[in-house]
Amino acid sequence: MQKAQPPFTNHTGIAFLLLTPSLLILSVFLYYPTIQTFFLSLYQVGFLGLKKKFTGMGNYLTIFSEAHYAHVFSNTLIFVTATVFLSMAVGMSLALLANQKVKGWRVYRILLIWPYALPPAVAGVIFLFLFSSQAGIVNYFLEMIIGIQANWLAQPSLAMTVVVLAAVWKNLGYNVVFYLAALQNLPGDVLEAALIDGAGPWERFWKITFPLLSPMTFFLLVINTIYAFFDVFPFVDLLTKGGPADGTMVIIYSLYRDGFEFFKTGLAAAQSVVLFAVVVGLTIIKFKTYGRTVHYGS
Repeated sequence: MQKAQPPFTNHTGIAFLLLTPSLLILSVFLYYPTIQTFFLSLYQVGFLGLKKKFTGMGNYLTIFSEAHYAHVFSNTLIFVTATVFLSMAVGMSLALLANQKVKGWRVYRILLIWPYALPPAVAGVIFLFLFSSQAGIVNYFLEMIIGIQANWLAQPSLAMTVVVLAAVWKNLGYNVVFYLAALQNLPGDVLEAALIDGAGPWERFWKITFPLLSPMTFFLLVINTIYAFFDVFPFVDLLTKGGPADGTMVIIYSLYRDGFEFFKTGLAAAQSVVLFAVVVGLTIIKFKTYGRTVHYGS
């Protein structure tokens, strides 16, 4: 006697039918714009797209030959490196402290996490007020403690520092949450054995805790890198507008200005493709490089 087949087992058409709404939305708002961006990067586009002239790799040659875009790439590299390193290092440090069972630990964890819940625009405005040269609380304390004031947003290096700090502060809670979850799932017997063997706190961290956290560190490395490339826009726009003297002009803001202020749509599309390729390339390299050192066992 043949067994009854479970419902819908052979009805793959129903599965595709159920997926159709999602596929349509993705096609209209993700796949089609992505493909159009690749094609648009090969054209010199007139105002409002009224005229298009095929230039092949001309836009890419402009990006990689002009000094302005070299400066943009340099700023982007500095920003991404500083943001990723600080976000992960400070996030891990705070997670280690928040993992201690001390009085009021629940309150401390909430306070560490809540900045991530703020919209990026709100975080940018907060730092705009904090580092204001006229009424900023940072300058107030600097004047009170060491008798100096800094014009934070008028000097390229200081402005980049403020943008990096804003991005790090905004994303800090995300790293704390994941590192805290990873710390709470570490095998306690290994840590206890190291403690019995006389290993100090620093030795236990570098030889046991840090290697066991490598899967989470790898995941956060990829996520923070993507965040640093794409989510910096509101901080730059609110704090510096890419200035002073293009000191904080990163690629995501450069392509916005080329596309929506200067109407150089082809150049903006080419920068989008370059940014996309860089992020994909970095992700692939990280998977190949860090995959061998990730520790999955307990």
